[in-house]
Amino acid sequence: MSKTTWIEQEIAALKEQGLFTNIRTIQSPMDGWVVIDGRQVLNFCANNYLGLANHPAIRQAAIKAIEQYGVGPGAVRTIAGTMTLHVELEERLAKFKGVEAAITFQSGFNANTATIPALVGKGDVIFSDRLNHASIIDGCRLSRAQIVAYEHNDPDDLRKKIAETPLEGKALIVSDGVFSMDGDIAPLPELYKVAEENDFLLMVDDAHGEGVLGRGGRGIVDHFGLHGKVDIEVGTMSKAFGVMGGIVAGKRVIIDWLRQRGRPFLFSSAMTVPDAAACLAAVDVLESSTEQVDRLWSNADYFKKHMNALGFDTGATETPIVPVMLGEAPLAQQFSRELFEEGVFAMAIGFPTVPQGKARIRVMNTAAHSVEDLDAGLAAFEKVGKRLGVIS
Repeated sequence: MSKTTWIEQEIAALKEQGLFTNIRTIQSPMDGWVVIDGRQVLNFCANNYLGLANHPAIRQAAIKAIEQYGVGPGAVRTIAGTMTLHVELEERLAKFKGVEAAITFQSGFNANTATIPALVGKGDVIFSDRLNHASIIDGCRLSRAQIVAYEHNDPDDLRKKIAETPLEGKALIVSDGVFSMDGDIAPLPELYKVAEENDFLLMVDDAHGEGVLGRGGRGIVDHFGLHGKVDIEVGTMSKAFGVMGGIVAGKRVIIDWLRQRGRPFLFSSAMTVPDAAACLAAVDVLESSTEQVDRLWSNADYFKKHMNALGFDTGATETPIVPVMLGEAPLAQQFSRELFEEGVFAMAIGFPTVPQGKARIRVMNTAAHSVEDLDAGLAAFEKVGKRLGVIS
């Protein structure tokens, strides 16, 4: 037996269970329609909520910045990698979010793994929503703090867990803002009350709320009117902003501390020049008009209404994320394959991304889609759903 036999066996088991992920390759710009295997298909997979990934103004901003500054920063931020673009972006993001200060990272994942270990450590406690994103889970593990999971979106269970947990050091409450697989929204006002009652730090990961919730896409804190009350807002610029990068926004003292102790900030090169410039252009777009955000929500409402009318189960979503609940992973994968044959690119999501028995097609309709696009997608879902016996 070779030293990789166990891996081969695990992969075989994944294939048998319908859990092996086959990755499709896109041959065109990220947009409402994409080309895969030489064929144009409707794109229901991307987190490109506002359709900015291929926006002309954002493309031009990246090109112009390359011509002026080159491509890479050449170093980590603390040595020689901080450029005027990075400083300007952080200032603009802080103003956009209505906070004292902001710091950027290479990705939203890095933002979480930088922030949590910098704020809590061994001897401290993290109270984490049971369905938090993998990047939050990894950040918690890296911190070496005790991790206490509370039931999903349940402030009462959070209070119960706090009462049951001995506490000698610091404590942090952390939750996703919008949960990426179900599309539901965290009860942030109630989480804030719990944090205030106990004098705990409160952190929200707004990866799927940036550009989606709040006035003109300013996020979940703006959505609930909690400015100045949430200590740490983590976000990403790889979804609604259409680019790449992570952001942490909040009180200046916390941002200053992350510049001293955020390991991805200290030990990994900065955002590239075109990414930083493109993100600045995305802020310009969001500040200039709510058109993209309004269209996103209009499309989401239209699609969910018609999917439910067809008889599909779209779960508890409150946002443009539309989980089409199918149950078992083999069915979800078969559904995805048949959708693709009908010209719709919508991937199956199964364990471990979601619990066993909760497999689904996760539909991401965006501002890049027209009503005609959505109608084409609905027709494909109806055809495949009836063929596979999911709807009658």
